[in-house]
Amino acid sequence: MLKNPATKYRAFPAINLPNRQWPSQTITHAPIWMSTDLRDGNQSLFEPMNGERKMQMFKMLCAIGFKEIEVAFPSASQTDFDFVRTLIEDGHIPDDVTIIVLTQAREHLIRRTVESLRGAKKAIVHVYNATSQPFRDVVFNMSKDEVVTMAVNAVALIKELTAAQPDTQWQLEYSPETFTATELDFAKQVCDAVTETWGATPDNKVILNLPATVEVATPNVYADQIEWMHRYLARRDSVIISVHPHNDRGTAVAATELALMAGAERVEGCLFGHGERTGNVDLVTLALNLYSQGISPNLDFSDVNSVARTVEYCTQLPVHPRHPYVGDLVFTAFSGSHQDAIKKGFSAQQADSYWNMPYLPIDPADVGRSYDSVIRVNSQSGKGGVSYLLENSYGIVMPRRLQVEFSGVVQQHTDQHGCEVNANDIWQLFDQTYLNQQASIAYQEHHLFEHDKQQGIRLVLTIDGTTQILTGHGNGPIDASVNALQHAGIHIQVRSYEERSINIPSPQPSPTGRGSNEGSHAQASAFIEVSQHGLTTSQYGVGIDSNIITASVKALISGANRVMGQNLASKVG
Repeated sequence: MLKNPATKYRAFPAINLPNRQWPSQTITHAPIWMSTDLRDGNQSLFEPMNGERKMQMFKMLCAIGFKEIEVAFPSASQTDFDFVRTLIEDGHIPDDVTIIVLTQAREHLIRRTVESLRGAKKAIVHVYNATSQPFRDVVFNMSKDEVVTMAVNAVALIKELTAAQPDTQWQLEYSPETFTATELDFAKQVCDAVTETWGATPDNKVILNLPATVEVATPNVYADQIEWMHRYLARRDSVIISVHPHNDRGTAVAATELALMAGAERVEGCLFGHGERTGNVDLVTLALNLYSQGISPNLDFSDVNSVARTVEYCTQLPVHPRHPYVGDLVFTAFSGSHQDAIKKGFSAQQADSYWNMPYLPIDPADVGRSYDSVIRVNSQSGKGGVSYLLENSYGIVMPRRLQVEFSGVVQQHTDQHGCEVNANDIWQLFDQTYLNQQASIAYQEHHLFEHDKQQGIRLVLTIDGTTQILTGHGNGPIDASVNALQHAGIHIQVRSYEERSINIPSPQPSPTGRGSNEGSHAQASAFIEVSQHGLTTSQYGVGIDSNIITASVKALISGANRVMGQNLASKVG
């Protein structure tokens, strides 16, 4: 049992914010994005990225469209310092990208940090010091005035050092670390002192980054804190309010979205939420949340699989299979009811209409995901998933009652083997159950002729290993074939009949198993539901051929085998 929390933890107090505005706001455009994958994300790894991995990550971030990238903590290690120098000296920084470096508010660290940026075209120096009461009293043993003085002196030194490098376009970023646990009036006091010292103007804005260094309350409290600062900061027109939420309570994405409604203009985070402890806010989720609401995130995640694989390589950390939008299973439905709804949704979705798909908040194709992964089949799946995979991969559109019948075959297989089956496994089951049966009756060929104004057919079959020629007449080829089978003691009746062309998605193999369908004759499929005389139970037969009459005769023979109980569904593997 957990201990009584009331004796150990205090609830974070509500913010006094009369007439708060953020609850009635909506996000209408993307924020300024800042990736800290190479700094905050990197310092949290079991094994920090080497130079090659950092460079690959930097180039990918640029390709995605990040215009502000925090690349290092250059005063913390020679490796970080050298990486900044490599970016600048070897010309790796695009003209529209600004690099950012982080430093603590200490003189020798600031000097080392500014030195790392020598020769950069554009740069942001990001300086921070902790401002909350536990850090003032316990960690640093400093008064409020001393904390303000530390921040002001750091900013004054940065201003002096950057003025000595006029060829670089400089911007200041200041973070009152542990902002969410800091008294709001004191956080404002420190931030106002910083913007005054820097000389912030509308043309020379200071980035005030208000981090949830640790999540200490619900997202609405963070939104209240941001709106309070948005209302009361001095020189508001000369400030960009930035947020840097961590995910200690698992609500960083929600906190960020509410903060944007409350007046924040810039977001710092990492791809897939990497970072200290539970990580930074996940920029991929935030960006695609905007996308799902019809707002361009101004970041390119059209090949999100490639992004995920690159991040996994660079960080040596896996992306969780249930990660929003990106995980290998997030667009996957195993549940039979989900599969059925998705299948119907795909059938109803119009190309020129708003996306309106059951269970899929965005079109998987928009992030480079194939529809093959949307529906996967295991023992929890139903007819919708089975029929979708056959249709999507092999062009087989089954009648509804056949969907029910064949899903039972698949269910029996998955129950027996306890495994997931893919589209190829399902095709093999379908082929062995309906098309290439190990059965007593085998089709060889047929010949049509006219007889007394009726259709005549001569069937050449192998029955129990013996070739027989059976002749019948009727009002069409199928009726004639039913009558021909009676001469061999096979008494069946047709309950339903459907035929369809097969539209095989490239580059899937042909359903006949003879290689690709490209350049071959169009295939036809026939589905015949048959029963024995005197019995109410029925079974389907399926035939596929370039000739629809041949496909129909094959389907009838397939159904005859199944309804007579001579063929048991074969098992894959």
